[in-house]
Amino acid sequence: MEQNIISKIQDSFMNFSKAQKIIAEYIVNNYDKAAFMTAAAIGNRLNVSESTVVRFANALGYKGYKDLQRDLQELIRNKLTTVQRISLSDELNTNSDFIDKIMAKDIDNMKKTILEINEFNFNLAVNTLIEADNIYLLGLRSSSFLAGYLNFYLNFIFDNTKLVQPSANDIFEQLAKIKSDDVLVCITYPRYSKRTLDALDYVRTKGCKIVTFTDSNLSPAYTKSDISLIAKSEMLSFVDSLVSPMSLLNAFILAIATKKRDDITPFFEELEFIWEKYGTYNESNTSNIK
Repeated sequence: MEQNIISKIQDSFMNFSKAQKIIAEYIVNNYDKAAFMTAAAIGNRLNVSESTVVRFANALGYKGYKDLQRDLQELIRNKLTTVQRISLSDELNTNSDFIDKIMAKDIDNMKKTILEINEFNFNLAVNTLIEADNIYLLGLRSSSFLAGYLNFYLNFIFDNTKLVQPSANDIFEQLAKIKSDDVLVCITYPRYSKRTLDALDYVRTKGCKIVTFTDSNLSPAYTKSDISLIAKSEMLSFVDSLVSPMSLLNAFILAIATKKRDDITPFFEELEFIWEKYGTYNESNTSNIK
């Protein structure tokens, strides 16, 4: 697991200058506040110059203070309130380039995910699902949309997929029959659902494999899982960017389908017959294609 920013500061403390030690102590003790403060604001609070704060970030290996601030924000993502999330988007004004800024953040998440994806873990996760007796899918709150999407397509490939849903039938009751030869696929993004984390603790007692899709190795689900697949989801106000997680799920589904091609081809041929016979899709214009 990568060293988080607080550990970095603590390990480097003795090498800091006197002013840098003042900054370090403030951030370690007030990292939840520092995450939303500019370099100038921290400088004013501590009676040091803004450039000293920037040099402090440089001493930790960051190109600038904003990179340090980004790591602080990621560290506390699961603790952020909706109001704090909104404050992160103050720089996004509804001007002519608003759409460009929003989509650029999604593109940045995609690029980071591509660069950092662990292909060994990805392939291991694919094989784990193929070899499992039963596949349980868990995603709560905003992650429920991703879990439902994954469930929709895996049901075309497997006969043993079960979507765990919040309902009168509590999620722990739905997971009660899970066994060591099964796999739980967990999808969790900030703000991380406590119910999801409790479910992971429960499932671990059953001895089954846990495959998790999440946003960072600092995610509380990371250490509770056997295999973690990271898709970046840097926040935009109170909305999380789920573009990159959706893309990773698409790759995951297609990787499984490719390995199961011979098994699923006859099923899809039957589906095509059903869809055509009962007019599932609107193909009224296809007769004019030459």
